[in-house]
Amino acid sequence: MLRLNLILAGVLIACAILAVSARHKARQTFILLQQEQARARSLDIDWGRLLLEQSTWAMHTRVELVAHNQLQMAVPDAKRIYLIPPGQGVPTTVVTP
Repeated sequence: MLRLNLILAGVLIACAILAVSARHKARQTFILLQQEQARARSLDIDWGRLLLEQSTWAMHTRVELVAHNQLQMAVPDAKRIYLIPPGQGVPTTVVTP
């Protein structure tokens, strides 16, 4: 009987240690989950900022202003604009005034 009690006490102690270990691991995993969720929120905020910055840099008026001022580009005259119908390909002869 004493031997059975010692075996049961040993099993009880082992189960208690395993339960404490499992709870500790669960807490560590939950802390890591919270850290990764905070990181994901931070990345979402950065993504939003980058989208806003991209839309600002790609605004038509800004692109036109940079093309005109820094690259000395201008809109061509209407006479120099050629429209090519779809499926026609590039014209072989182009007349420039």
